[in-house]
Amino acid sequence: MSQSTKLLDQVRELLRIKHYALRTEKTYVNWIRRYILFHDKRHPREMGVAEIRAFLAHLAVEKHVSASTQTQALSALLFLYREVLQIDLPAIDLQAIRAKKPKRLPTVLTPSEVQRVLAHLTGKHLLMARLLYGSGLRLMECLRLRVKDIDFELHQITVRDGKGANDRVTMLPQMVVPFLEDHLVHVRALHKQDLEHGYGCVYLPDALERKYPNACTEWGWQYVFPSSRIAKDRRRGVLRRHHVHESSLQKAIRKAARAAGITKPVGPHTFRPRCF
Repeated sequence: MSQSTKLLDQVRELLRIKHYALRTEKTYVNWIRRYILFHDKRHPREMGVAEIRAFLAHLAVEKHVSASTQTQALSALLFLYREVLQIDLPAIDLQAIRAKKPKRLPTVLTPSEVQRVLAHLTGKHLLMARLLYGSGLRLMECLRLRVKDIDFELHQITVRDGKGANDRVTMLPQMVVPFLEDHLVHVRALHKQDLEHGYGCVYLPDALERKYPNACTEWGWQYVFPSSRIAKDRRRGVLRRHHVHESSLQKAIRKAARAAGITKPVGPHTFRPRCF
């Protein structure tokens, strides 16, 4: 096993110990790998601020990445040096190479435009878009919803581990209730079918799967918007049904916006009212 491979394994292990999201783990590991390859596989211990500066300049000048992407790459490298290698980099030098993120005005749809986009959505994509618009959920908050997080009696949704790792409660729109109830009937039938075929154990956060070994098959823990296929859990190595991938809704909404004749850049977060 090469030095870089061992180092990336250490990065993954520490990210998991610190409970970083899987998507963050994949992103950080990818940036660190690219940084090492850019400098001809030199070990990061042999490099520092000058090499980080050269890599970020390469991303900006030659790859034309955005300021937010450049900042993401820098965050990955800071994690590598500060958390994994335990090397403190000069704060003043780092501030000088940190990209300035431009301020963008959010895209706002009129109620009429929202209805035109919704008119070109169907099935679960329509239901998810209605939830985003009526409850103020973010994209990943919607996709990660569990059955137990929806309270039909109190008309509220509990968001677990949302932005900033915080929980919060938001409203469940009355007009969505009948569609959501009908949707869950089909989801429950799918879950029953998975159990009959030896699956049906959903991913549980942290150590809950060890603490409550049977909870993963319980109805309340199932995703409200499950994937259409069984796939291997990259962390646990077991086959299970995850939630719908975010690109599914992103593509559906972009396609619906084009069909509705809307030229504004429209995505899932465009449906999130500014008041949330």
